[in-house]
Amino acid sequence: MAYAIAARTPGDRDVLHKIHLDVPSPRAGQVLLKQTAVGVNFLDIYFRSGLYPWPVESDLVLGSEAAGVIEAVGPDVDGFKVGDRVAYTMPNNAYVSHRVIDAAQLVTLPDEVTDAQAAASVLKGLTAYYLIHDSFTPKAGDTVLFHAAAGGVGLLAGQWLAEKGVTTIGTAGGPEKCAIAKTTGRYTHVIDYKSENFAERVSEITGGTGVDAVYDSIAKDTYPGSLNCLKMFGTLVLFGQASGPADDFKIADLAAGSFRLTRPILYHFTQDKKWLNDASRSLFEMIASGKISVAINQELPLDQAQKAHELLENRLTTGCTILLP
Repeated sequence: MAYAIAARTPGDRDVLHKIHLDVPSPRAGQVLLKQTAVGVNFLDIYFRSGLYPWPVESDLVLGSEAAGVIEAVGPDVDGFKVGDRVAYTMPNNAYVSHRVIDAAQLVTLPDEVTDAQAAASVLKGLTAYYLIHDSFTPKAGDTVLFHAAAGGVGLLAGQWLAEKGVTTIGTAGGPEKCAIAKTTGRYTHVIDYKSENFAERVSEITGGTGVDAVYDSIAKDTYPGSLNCLKMFGTLVLFGQASGPADDFKIADLAAGSFRLTRPILYHFTQDKKWLNDASRSLFEMIASGKISVAINQELPLDQAQKAHELLENRLTTGCTILLP
């Protein structure tokens, strides 16, 4: 029998529970997936807690990235067949054993990329892609600051930036996470924000000039310092809010250095099928070539999603976390 992990209502981790489902049948343009691995992200927590609006009244099935094998194909589906290995990223409904999904949302997995790697990297890897190719595009010789450098997006972005010849400064909490950011993420410099003032350290590292861009997924706790790290005409890319929204931000704050600000959303990019295919192909090529290593440091059964959320919320994870149906 198929099953899902859903949140009864917006709230804490204890709202998560297991529900049984009938195995659905695909309609026109859809396929049925037997899922093999599911990624865990802060986006899931934002929805579970009610920070992001719910599309249903109750029993919201969380999860925003997964991989699996096609078990059935509905009418009018081109380019996919039974047995194909695929992956996807969407805002919700991934914490399931089986799922019917529009074929347009899927990307095909090459043989060189495992299901686990795909489930751990589709959302995070495509996020890293749009951050450094579409939001602010650093070139060799530029210097950027990346918060949460030991997290899933941070590790992938750090490696990608290193391949581009960019000088990278990462922040992380504690010696262990800093070591991971340095080794796995290949950051040029790493700042332990628990023991150091990151804005002061960035000034020291750059000789007072600041960085070309800051990639900030923390928001409330970091954005004032992030602005202070920018050089004149620098860009703040605010792409998450792990510590809460930056409610105190004012447009006038940008005047200090004629700064630029962007607040991109992954799912605006993935609506463009060509972008989705091109970005996914680039991501999988980087993984297959070994230029990007996907660090899956936590694996749990799907029915332990509550534990996965606890670890993520308490900053006890590094790299990527996946759930196994």
